[in-house]
Amino acid sequence: MGIGLQIELEEIDKVVVLRLNGRLDAATVPILDRKIHTLINDGHVQIALDFSYVDYLSSAGMRVLLSESRSLHAKQGTFALFSLSSEVEEVLKMAGFDRILHIFPTEKEALQFKK
Repeated sequence: MGIGLQIELEEIDKVVVLRLNGRLDAATVPILDRKIHTLINDGHVQIALDFSYVDYLSSAGMRVLLSESRSLHAKQGTFALFSLSSEVEEVLKMAGFDRILHIFPTEKEALQFKK
């Protein structure tokens, strides 16, 4: 992994999948936050985050996930996370975020998620 965060965007059946690569920390969170805000403002309300290549999640990253989840919920949208490493999933569970966020083991399950 390099330092920072790279984001690739793909749209699958009206769900925008953001493929994240890197760290979600105080330095990189604004990149993800801006990307999701732009998508929501452009009318995309079904968003899934691919965590396959995220090796670190800080409290700043968790705050953005919670904030964006609430934004999409307010717009009757969906926000799903998938393919989390055991370390990142453990951080979310310890904070109780696994009861708030929609977390799926696979991309297929995340794409099938509907409210």
